Amino acid sequence: MKNIGVKLSLFLNYFVFAILLNSVGIVILKSLNNYGVAEDTASILEAFKDLPIAIVSFVVASFLPRLGYKKAMLIALALVTVGCITMYFGNSFDTAKVLFATVGASFALIKVSVYSVIGLVTNGTKEHNSLMSSVEGVFMFGIALAYYLFPAFNTEGKPDAWLNVYWLLAAMTTVSFLILLFTKFENPPKPAGSNVKEDFIEMFKLLSKLLIIVFVISAFLFVMIEQGIMTWLPTFNERVLGLTENLAIMMASILAISLGIGRLLAGALTRKINWIYVLSACTIIAMLLVVFVLPRLLSLEVQEISSLADIPFLGFAFPIIGLFIAPIYPLLNSVVLSALPKNVHSPMTGLIVIFSALGGTLGSRIIGYLFKEVGAQKAFYFTLIPMTVLLICYFILKRLTNEKSIQA
Repeated sequence: MKNIGVKLSLFLNYFVFAILLNSVGIVILKSLNNYGVAEDTASILEAFKDLPIAIVSFVVASFLPRLGYKKAMLIALALVTVGCITMYFGNSFDTAKVLFATVGASFALIKVSVYSVIGLVTNGTKEHNSLMSSVEGVFMFGIALAYYLFPAFNTEGKPDAWLNVYWLLAAMTTVSFLILLFTKFENPPKPAGSNVKEDFIEMFKLLSKLLIIVFVISAFLFVMIEQGIMTWLPTFNERVLGLTENLAIMMASILAISLGIGRLLAGALTRKINWIYVLSACTIIAMLLVVFVLPRLLSLEVQEISSLADIPFLGFAFPIIGLFIAPIYPLLNSVVLSALPKNVHSPMTGLIVIFSALGGTLGSRIIGYLFKEVGAQKAFYFTLIPMTVLLICYFILKRLTNEKSIQA
């Protein structure tokens, strides 16, 4: 397989960061139980993760090709290794803020690099879409693993035992660093500008295009939905279904697994079915799950539950929403990135990361606020609003790409 070493490196880096980045929901639950913080205060961890992603992407994305994607990813892995060790010794809500700020800043370097390298090692929309969906699928399986890693280190009567997971995570980032170090990368294409200042200006020139404006709005809305659900699902499982902390975390893995499967299937489906039909159908089904399944789940009479096998079948229904929202993000990214020249993939990815990070922060904050004000039972109904707007955005994007004769 062509560029197999590079692709393997992309998968590994994305997998490791998936575990770290999306452990925020688990750490929020730990902060509520171990550090005694309130729900709205705990939700600030999402901001400490996402705002550095947006800020670093804003600052570095346009000139990252000049630094080199390989160097950028090596820096990110080194920083996050230090962050994991710091969390172990710090053991506080403030240290958790530092950890997620480090993870967020590092992920900005990783994501811009990965998305840009995908454009370098693929030819055509179909190949780009396939690799993009696969990478994002692996990312979701990394998230799923996080929901089992953290409970595995939980020990009853030892509230600090869970912190040992950060030694394992530090080891994983170190291994990923070493593999990347010995992987050969082709040089990135010359940036659109002649210097760093012009590179920066070129990134914002992209926002003058209506296609890009509608796309970044779509990315913002999707991540608002995904992160809002993913971050607060462990707490929802504990409070609504009455699960223990460990079971609540493991149960949330079903969402991540369904997201991973959905993204892998999306690559296969779009080889035969136009992306607009795939996304429209998936979004409508996701909305129906919220409207019809969630109320039944809330009225469910739960008996004593001591294992996943004790959870009623209906309890597994809501997390399956991930299967249907999964294709949205990678397909939209692929449609737009494959339509642009490769020398603007880095700045375009910067815009994707910025608006995705802002969407994730806002989604988590809104759901956290709703958990406190209206209760865990009603908070997730909010997701119907951005889903409806997303449906409208799909058709606008389709029309704009058709006007530009872009093969989606």
